[in-house]
Amino acid sequence: MASIPDSQDAVDTGRRAALVTTSVVGGVGCLAVAAPFVASLTPSERAKAAGAPVQVDLSGIAPGAMKTVEWRGKPVWILRRTPEMIAAVKKTDGLVADPESKRTAYPTPTYARNETRSIKPDYLIVVGICTHLGCSPVGPLAAGTNPTLGDNMGFLCPCHGSTFDLAGRVFKDKPAPDNLEVPPHKYLSDTLVLVGDDSQA
Repeated sequence: MASIPDSQDAVDTGRRAALVTTSVVGGVGCLAVAAPFVASLTPSERAKAAGAPVQVDLSGIAPGAMKTVEWRGKPVWILRRTPEMIAAVKKTDGLVADPESKRTAYPTPTYARNETRSIKPDYLIVVGICTHLGCSPVGPLAAGTNPTLGDNMGFLCPCHGSTFDLAGRVFKDKPAPDNLEVPPHKYLSDTLVLVGDDSQA
């Protein structure tokens, strides 16, 4: 004859099932809460646009080529200069308005107050916005390809005719009041640069 289950056993089984269900639902709830929290620890696109530093791999930039990245909503140009381009910068010293980057409308970091306006002569890192009215210059243009630049290599702002050499220095008697802005940056290795942060470790 089958035994009748004890009422205490039935209660324990029900309690156990309720505990397991509650634990599973609680665990899923914790994961649902934790996932957005963990995701919030990485910079959002809005935070990056607001000024979070941008790490750039330089290994894919061929000599003579330029890469554009975004920092604080601005285009930042990274031009890998060839020896010919560096020589072209030296030729324009007497033609540019502020060869030593002393003007203060867009202060140049100390480490870029040199002829090539860079930490490493091979790389020019500047904000690609004209200092006149905020237009975007074009280039780099080869010597003899534009009458405004003449025999010089550089950048041309098509809006009002400002021209800049391959160090981002504005030529004399142009509407732009200052050289192209050099953003804060530092090298993390030979092939990695951090744009937007030049603090020392």
